[in-house]
Amino acid sequence: MKLYIAGHQGMVGSALVRRFQRESGVTLLLRTRKELDLTSQADVDAFYAAEKPDAAVIEAARVGGIHANNTYPADFIYDNLIVAANTIHSAHRHGVKRLLFLGSSCIYPKHAPQPMPENCLLTGELEATNEAYAIAKIAGLKLCQYYRRQHGVLFHSAMPTNLYGPGDNYHPQNSHVLPALIRRFDEARASGKTEVVAWGSGTPRREFLHVEDLADACAFLLRQDNPPDWINVGTGTDVTIKELTESVAAATGFQGKITWDATKPDGTPRKLMDVSKLTALGWRARISLSDGLARTYAAFQAERADGTLRQ
Repeated sequence: MKLYIAGHQGMVGSALVRRFQRESGVTLLLRTRKELDLTSQADVDAFYAAEKPDAAVIEAARVGGIHANNTYPADFIYDNLIVAANTIHSAHRHGVKRLLFLGSSCIYPKHAPQPMPENCLLTGELEATNEAYAIAKIAGLKLCQYYRRQHGVLFHSAMPTNLYGPGDNYHPQNSHVLPALIRRFDEARASGKTEVVAWGSGTPRREFLHVEDLADACAFLLRQDNPPDWINVGTGTDVTIKELTESVAAATGFQGKITWDATKPDGTPRKLMDVSKLTALGWRARISLSDGLARTYAAFQAERADGTLRQ
């Protein structure tokens, strides 16, 4: 099988590469951003026409935390819409037999039932701080659903919860909450600070999935004969941001005081995935949050030491 992974250099994409390199009979098709501009319909179409992959995993996306989503909403909606449209449409045009599109838990309404089932999609307003990104991901999911309905192609989607792991982005403003905390506490410990200020109230609850578990779930889903149009991928458990913050502090060795800046936005009150569909198919996450944090902090230190840290 010739498998194209779009976005193979990011945290998720590199985990997918590591996972599928262990699969016998799989030849990976990989292109860097410089080699293939996914926002160019002509370039994407030419790539599919020349390489003719059997299957594709579309992970490429513009991503970021609350600050980045709030600051660059036009960039987030445009880039993610056009990448989804180009990669999915050209896959159909050139005979790709199987396509898995990766979305996000932020597609669900801000006040969705908890845990969030797949069928709550489009039943309420989105969280305003990441609405642009969510709309683009919903569009990609729907593209797959409608190409499958109209053309009979096996295009389907996976909706992962909050992800973390090796290769994450540790930018001080544009990163997600977990890598931002790792960097903040590591720098505080190294500089001898006795206090770290965390954003918000600490009360929102979040679910975190190690990226290696997501990659394994993707491989599992690509082996299913008749997967759902979209399916949640998570652990089925969550923690408060306060609990997460304290766990990250412990993992990095920071022993000072944590104070909370309630003037900063909290975002959605709770985001827990209903993973009963995936569990019924036979897949469960294996990496605990404590184990995952230890692995991720070790990866952070190694990436910083060898100059590959994304920041």
